[in-house]
Amino acid sequence: MHLEPIELNRRTVSEIAGSISIACWVVVFAPQIYENFRRKSSDGLSLMFIILWLIGDIFNIVGAIMQNLLPTMIILAAYYTVADIILWFQCIWYNKNNANKKPSLNRTNNTTHINSTNIQSKITSNSENDTNDGDIVENTTECEPMLTGDSIEHHSSAMRRHADTPTKTPEMEDIESRTTKAKKKENYINDLFIVTVVMFAGFLSWYISYCNNTDSRKSPKTPPSLGDSEKMNILAQIFGYLSAVLYLGSRIPQILLNFKRKSCEGVSLLFFLFACLGNINFILSVLAVSVSKKYLLVNASWLIGSAGTLLLDMTIFAQFFIYTHSKDS
Repeated sequence: MHLEPIELNRRTVSEIAGSISIACWVVVFAPQIYENFRRKSSDGLSLMFIILWLIGDIFNIVGAIMQNLLPTMIILAAYYTVADIILWFQCIWYNKNNANKKPSLNRTNNTTHINSTNIQSKITSNSENDTNDGDIVENTTECEPMLTGDSIEHHSSAMRRHADTPTKTPEMEDIESRTTKAKKKENYINDLFIVTVVMFAGFLSWYISYCNNTDSRKSPKTPPSLGDSEKMNILAQIFGYLSAVLYLGSRIPQILLNFKRKSCEGVSLLFFLFACLGNINFILSVLAVSVSKKYLLVNASWLIGSAGTLLLDMTIFAQFFIYTHSKDS
């Protein structure tokens, strides 16, 4: 393979943006799947968000194939569907496991409460019997401790632990604050590094293909998105607009869940960051080919879906920073 100089034109820009978009979408679900696996829980994600996204992806892939859209769009739609199914299965699995654990905890708490009640009843019964034994017990009842030997030992142990716990000084709080800020800064740097690597990988994969297809670029050729792809397919357009509506609607349950919890804990920031980058590059890959009215009309539903979800994802980003700042305060 010989390194070739890049000739910038509409086709080249579309291919570069499309390749970077694919790279972003390939890894978009990985951070969230890992986050769920690490926490052994998916309570941070709205299940309705995943279901609507999955249905939207199914309509998307059907419409994209029927409308003969860019190969990038068809590949992305197929991958979305597979990844959504994995994430949906993970949410079902963790929700089921967590639901099974709660009754066990309740039974344990009830057993503990019953045992405590029985012990207290025995203590009360013994106290009454001792009171009837004679004047000695009657004279000392008011001075007897209300705790048993085990309770006194447990109480004393708790007091010793409380006494041994050092009080946080302003210097200690300052050190903890700096440590937390340093850790957050490190996380942001790691996220930036991951994003850079993924975008570079997308560009590199395109450039390798670019260098290996020099002959096809020298011969004049109609852009792949023009011609047959400008023919309007009504059924494909219906599927496209349905997918756009579902994509837009899928973000609403997640935004409401974050607002209700006043937290984005359990939601991966990289998940939505890669989704935003994928949508931005996807829109660029489509618009770089042509901005003719007929071409934009054919791709309108997919552009609306990507642009609309991009704006809603910005809302989720705002929630990330607002709730994180509020938690720190």
